[in-house]
Amino acid sequence: MSSHIQLPFVSASEAPTPRVVHLVKVQDDKTIAGLLGEHASFLTAQGFKAKDGAFTLLPGDGGAGAALLCVDEGRLNDPTAFGVLGTILPEGDWSLLPHGMESAVQETALLGFAMGTYQYRVGVVRSFTTRLVVPDDAATVIAYAKANWFGRDLINTPANLLGPKDLALSAYRALENRGADVRIVEGDDLKAAYPCLAEVGEGSERKPAVVVARWKAREGAPRLSLVGKGVCFDTGGYDLKPAAGMLRMKKDMGGAALLLAVMCAAIDLQLDVDLELRLGCVENSVSGHAMRPGDVLRTRSGKTVEIGNTDAEGRLVLCDLITEAAESAPDYIVDVATLTGAARVALGPDLPAVFSNSDELAQLLLESGSDTADALWRLPLWHGYDAWLDSKIADVGNITSKPMAGAITAALYLQRFVPAGQNWLHIDTYAWNDANSPGRPEGGETLALRALLKMITNIRRSS
Repeated sequence: MSSHIQLPFVSASEAPTPRVVHLVKVQDDKTIAGLLGEHASFLTAQGFKAKDGAFTLLPGDGGAGAALLCVDEGRLNDPTAFGVLGTILPEGDWSLLPHGMESAVQETALLGFAMGTYQYRVGVVRSFTTRLVVPDDAATVIAYAKANWFGRDLINTPANLLGPKDLALSAYRALENRGADVRIVEGDDLKAAYPCLAEVGEGSERKPAVVVARWKAREGAPRLSLVGKGVCFDTGGYDLKPAAGMLRMKKDMGGAALLLAVMCAAIDLQLDVDLELRLGCVENSVSGHAMRPGDVLRTRSGKTVEIGNTDAEGRLVLCDLITEAAESAPDYIVDVATLTGAARVALGPDLPAVFSNSDELAQLLLESGSDTADALWRLPLWHGYDAWLDSKIADVGNITSKPMAGAITAALYLQRFVPAGQNWLHIDTYAWNDANSPGRPEGGETLALRALLKMITNIRRSS
């Protein structure tokens, strides 16, 4: 899928006479005044004010000859500051001309335009009547934009069109085409290797699949193992969600979609890293074969888990994959999941929650998020709550009886499957935009994509 994504970009040779979009800092009154020129009085009469996000067309021969976008100086590293261009520029080819800005701003603006242009509709092939000219050295922005669209496409695809096997095959094709070693584990092999994950999928006629992939830039590169929750639809199981709670559950594979997009972009950019990827592709349904509250499941690690709630299935998917990821002793393990509503209550839809047993790794990710305007927020692995997960009949419970700290206790559950001394980071994300905003159309979203790719760019071997 990602290999065939066409972006609304065009090369300079294909667009010899593009119109210009002037990008100007709000604080640069002199440049703004000069560009508005003789049109200043007219635009002032129309109420144009040079504030963040202000856009206007500048008249030329036969219509709009150029355009102007004002951006606050503090948002020049934020693609969404330029996202409005994806929906407001008239038809035709355009080129960007930043004024008084670092060269990196052009890449940020190109990415913002692509993010804002994105649309998803079942069965409709995208076509573009408005395009931006990209320079010859735009490999990074193209990789980021394709990864963003690929992840969004997967999350937005209705669950009847993207079951566990479909998600696994999408990953297989995208990664094999990039030269990665990929295999799909199914059936009895899956039950033997990932017994807890297999139980999550028992309630569905669409059986689970696990994707295991490997790609490395060179021998000795830092090894990063990625683990993604790919629950293609979550009914909640016997602890059935209410109707309203199921409306967006096609997005419950958002962690897998994000990490697949990250790996695709990392390979496209040939980042200096040794990458492993594991995606647990499964559906949580209700049937006579589904797991029940009170069941005790065996995990790959040998630990047993008492099921207190069948709707806390994501951690059951991840624990087997984290156990396997740790077996090769990578430098770092990073898992991503749409795991808890508690994280959204704490941080809202836009801020993924970060948990880590490594201050160094957590700080690198947070700094990478700040550099790319792709924010995350760290929450504590507060071990005072660890005993809440204790079970009287098993090694651990998958939930607690306390109506508090749900995101923290979910992370503490996962940490029980991380060996001592293994650097590990967990991201609890929402993977969705609830409403349209510049650069972020309503629907699936790859929150933390830019932060993770920046982190991978700067990652080093653990000591």
